[in-house]
Amino acid sequence: MRSDNQSSLWDTLTDFILVGVSDRPWLELPLFVVLLVSYVLAMLGNISIMLVSRLDPQLHSPMYIFLSHLSFLDLCYTTTTVPQILFNLGSSKKTISYGGCTVQYAIFHWLGGTECIILAVMALDRYVAICKPLRYVVIMHRSLCQQLVAVAWLSGFGNSLVQVVLTVQLPFCGRQVLNNFFCEVPAMIKLSCADTTVNDTTLAGLVAFFVLVPLALILLSYGFIARAVLRIQSSKGRHKAFGTCSSHLVVVSLFYLPAIYMYLQPPSRYSQEQGKFISLFYSIVTPTLNPFIYTLRNKDVKGALRRLLARIWRLCRS
Repeated sequence: MRSDNQSSLWDTLTDFILVGVSDRPWLELPLFVVLLVSYVLAMLGNISIMLVSRLDPQLHSPMYIFLSHLSFLDLCYTTTTVPQILFNLGSSKKTISYGGCTVQYAIFHWLGGTECIILAVMALDRYVAICKPLRYVVIMHRSLCQQLVAVAWLSGFGNSLVQVVLTVQLPFCGRQVLNNFFCEVPAMIKLSCADTTVNDTTLAGLVAFFVLVPLALILLSYGFIARAVLRIQSSKGRHKAFGTCSSHLVVVSLFYLPAIYMYLQPPSRYSQEQGKFISLFYSIVTPTLNPFIYTLRNKDVKGALRRLLARIWRLCRS
């Protein structure tokens, strides 16, 4: 049973104020334009990757199955946060309802946990492709790929569920002002007026599991990959093997480095001012860049996009 004091706190929660850059109004219009353009590019880029991965028979390998899920994650990432940010930047009423805030950080952390696992699975796929090429088709069969994807989504959902259950129990005293562009768990914990030791400890444990464990597996996989690549006698073969991995390494760096800085620091050192811009980076910049990174450095994807555009052009002319 909740106490009367807790009940009154819950009952008075209506809206959260998202500060964003309202203290620097001159920055709102340029940021609105940059975010709008980035959002459109992220939508176009990730939808294109999803379409060619599904429609082009040459991209039906496990690598592109995982890539299409990564693009879908990035598409959802941006859609969860950017429309709300754009609305607030263009409005004098910079608020979000308590329910909307809860849904936002629930989906955001679900997607974040899932992406951590998907990136580790993609590293495993590259390890098998380069270190065990003759057994690649046998090991990375379609059923295993589907199981790995299901584990990633279910793990991310479990991460979100635990964090949401703990966060919705926190009381918020006074004005509910978030010095952020959108709602996420660290900012909510910082705002609470109660003892947040359990929340801080749980968040640290989940972050350690979803960030450090997959990152360790990725680094281990690429350690074996590097050793295998160095044994290749042909420079052309080494270049091709490196080319299949470099895009993934860039994406991993763009995703993990901000996440590590954001979440793997003591709660007492968490700065909402810094945190909101880092959150903005991995919620819009990374999803926008990912499809272009894979397109520019991957001949198969570029070829598939050209074939798709040629097919669309023929349909338009007929």
